[in-house]
Amino acid sequence: MSVPVQFYFDSRQMSVKLYAFCCGYLTLPRSFLLAKAEGMITVPVPSYLIEHSKGRVLFDTGLHMNTLDQPENHVGQVIAKYHQFHFEKTQTVSAHLRDMQVAPEKIDFVINSHLHFDHCGGNSQLPNAGILIQRREVEHARVVDSSRGYVAEDWDTGQELRLVDGEFDLFGDGSVVCIPTYGHTPGHQSLRIQTERGGEYILCGDACYLQESLEKLTLPGIIANKEAALAVFKRFREMQARGFTIMFGHDPEFWNSVPQAPARLG
Repeated sequence: MSVPVQFYFDSRQMSVKLYAFCCGYLTLPRSFLLAKAEGMITVPVPSYLIEHSKGRVLFDTGLHMNTLDQPENHVGQVIAKYHQFHFEKTQTVSAHLRDMQVAPEKIDFVINSHLHFDHCGGNSQLPNAGILIQRREVEHARVVDSSRGYVAEDWDTGQELRLVDGEFDLFGDGSVVCIPTYGHTPGHQSLRIQTERGGEYILCGDACYLQESLEKLTLPGIIANKEAALAVFKRFREMQARGFTIMFGHDPEFWNSVPQAPARLG
């Protein structure tokens, strides 16, 4: 069921702060991220906290706590075969929030880029949050199994699903806007952020894994729709030229330069 979210907000009073967390790491074949690349790569699992004067938002929530030990029991043998998990209790999204003196119960919204296991596994740790997700992503998740990266226990938590179709301005002031970036999955979305310091960011989730991907327009080896994904790359390039900072989804070198909470990103 789609639940409308409406806020009436004076943009002149806008107060938006952005923080970045690293919710563990995964080691996987590099070819998953860059077609025909060789070897393995260890990548961060990001999550972001947005503090707005009208509510707190998390964009993606990392891994499920069940993957702290014997992750194959949670994600299944197919996913476990290609992923090594490097994940500690101090890296859960709820632990990061508590480090910032924010109770997980005080998160108002979760915006999932998509419903793969490393992007929504922490949803259940945020019991009072409504989950904002593209309608078509939920419809897709309902008909595939865990071998495709979708684990029902991660996203089908009983929390209220607030389904959106296309672009969606959460607070009505242009500061936190879901933008459709289909391609990685049929219903993938990214998040456009305008901070009070004037910085503009695109939290791109898995729409663009690596900085190299965007520079060379090199698609991943595993992708739902190549044409749609390439169109997103080109859109990101245009936005980058206009001054947006692209927060690449799983780039270890880029991530080393990202200020980590409690330091502010924006």
